[in-house]
Amino acid sequence: MVLRLVLVVMLAMTNPARSDQPMLDYTPPPLGSWSYVSDQVMGGTSEGVARVAGDHIRLEGEVSTANRGGFIQTRVKLDAPFPEDAQGLVIRVRGNGERYFMHLRTGGTLLPWQYYQAAFETGADWQVLRVPFTAFRPSGAMLRATPRAEAVTSVGFVAFGRDHRADLEAEWLGLY
Repeated sequence: MVLRLVLVVMLAMTNPARSDQPMLDYTPPPLGSWSYVSDQVMGGTSEGVARVAGDHIRLEGEVSTANRGGFIQTRVKLDAPFPEDAQGLVIRVRGNGERYFMHLRTGGTLLPWQYYQAAFETGADWQVLRVPFTAFRPSGAMLRATPRAEAVTSVGFVAFGRDHRADLEAEWLGLY
């Protein structure tokens, strides 16, 4: 299931999100607006920190699946809704070679465990990625298949789902 999701996301990220599509007039919230949350809110044992590091956010820590946990996250609530014609997000990332995730929440993700998720791989060098909304998969059957741009309420970078050391540097550049 996870391999299938990663393949679908990788295909979606390489196909419809052409680099020649212009950025939309939308400014992401300031770096100081990002917050940190971990699985400790539900009894998990993962530990980490998210902090501003120059022009980006750095998410570091130990992700542990012990006690039904398994995530650390930095996220930001939107100051303004996305334009309806937005096709996806543009991010700049680098990390320790692990797979990380973006999570979106919408007006329809009412429960704490509901979100839309898209995976991305990291390496030691910075890379700019265009992540189409079609690459985001719902966390459960009660959600739409694809999030609507204008319904998104928050964006997050997440280390998730397996025991590992997380070290992700990320910047949300905007929308396309």
